[in-house]
Amino acid sequence: MHYASLASGSKGNCHALGDGERILLLDAGISLRRIRLALEHLDWDHGRVQALALTHEHSDHVGSVDVILRRTDWTILATPETKAAVEACRGVEIPGNRWIPLRAGRPTNWEGWRLLPFSLPHDAADPVAFRVEVGGLQAAVVTDLGHPTALVADHLRDLDLLVLEANHDLEMLREGPYPPALKARILSRVGHLSNASMAELLSQALGPRLRHLVLAHLSEQNNDPALARLAAEEALGPTPGCGLSVACQREPQALSLAS
Repeated sequence: MHYASLASGSKGNCHALGDGERILLLDAGISLRRIRLALEHLDWDHGRVQALALTHEHSDHVGSVDVILRRTDWTILATPETKAAVEACRGVEIPGNRWIPLRAGRPTNWEGWRLLPFSLPHDAADPVAFRVEVGGLQAAVVTDLGHPTALVADHLRDLDLLVLEANHDLEMLREGPYPPALKARILSRVGHLSNASMAELLSQALGPRLRHLVLAHLSEQNNDPALARLAAEEALGPTPGCGLSVACQREPQALSLAS
């Protein structure tokens, strides 16, 4: 299994999973050109991208869907509610012959991969995260949730790779420049995970199988990678053989896990 963060943060998000033959993108909140350049920077062949799975309709996750529909033949995977919300907010139509309907809690087979979308507490139409099985390895990409839930923790067990939101430091957010209404949204139970909440969720779901943790969706205004990393390290404790990295907004990064 190959994983890449092409962009991660409040200004745009795009993750990629590959098996050496095909690439699945998770969200497309950056331009198609930037997606291709990021893949090339990592020596990934952007011609192997075959599909795009959408977590929810917010612009930092679907900002280039309209261009992708015009300039590629990629399949779009999304729940019916997310599809409708994306079409409404982006002014596009996702053709039925390019859409694979998803339903939270129901696994879907795509090109021999097993994709399991599961529900998140976030202020969107039908927000989901994805657990993906490729070649016997298990990965999950989990961002944009306001608080840890037992359902989410259940889906994070027995993973080889976990990409998990660490959006903000509580003190930095409360003392920062955001207007009160935006602070309240981020802090709500359908907002974003703080470093402390990330660590709480990680502690609930942590198992000996985990080989790498990627912290994602960090706010450039309201977090510090060192603070997020410290919170994760405390939750991980002496977990043997578990790597830790922090995804960022501007620099793509990749890692590979062998079966």
